[in-house]
Amino acid sequence: MTPFGARMRELRTARGVSLKDMAAALGVSATYLSALEHGRRGRPSWFMLQRIIGYFNVIWDEAEDLQRLAELSHPRVVIDTAGLDPKATRLANLLAETIAGLDGATLDRLLRDLEDALPGRVLRPPARSG
Repeated sequence: MTPFGARMRELRTARGVSLKDMAAALGVSATYLSALEHGRRGRPSWFMLQRIIGYFNVIWDEAEDLQRLAELSHPRVVIDTAGLDPKATRLANLLAETIAGLDGATLDRLLRDLEDALPGRVLRPPARSG
């Protein structure tokens, strides 16, 4: 599941909306929405993202949060390390080989460490209030 898919599911569940009902309102199939939630589809297009934001009728800040989550939600990332330090290639390959086996606490720690190493860059999904 992608960060965007998880948030979309949270919004849908909190409002008691089924995939079928949401899909009908957006003019897409429930299969598409399910694949989007589960990360079997790439990021939604800008147009689809705007439709989803409108569907949930979220406030400006939450709309920005959804857009940022969509940016962080490409389920098939390709990392080009050509020309970089060999350590970058090693890191990318090690992560690709091991990410499926990492638990939540380890992922949280690695994300924090990476975010701390990149001052001014916000990689974590924004915190939600309420």
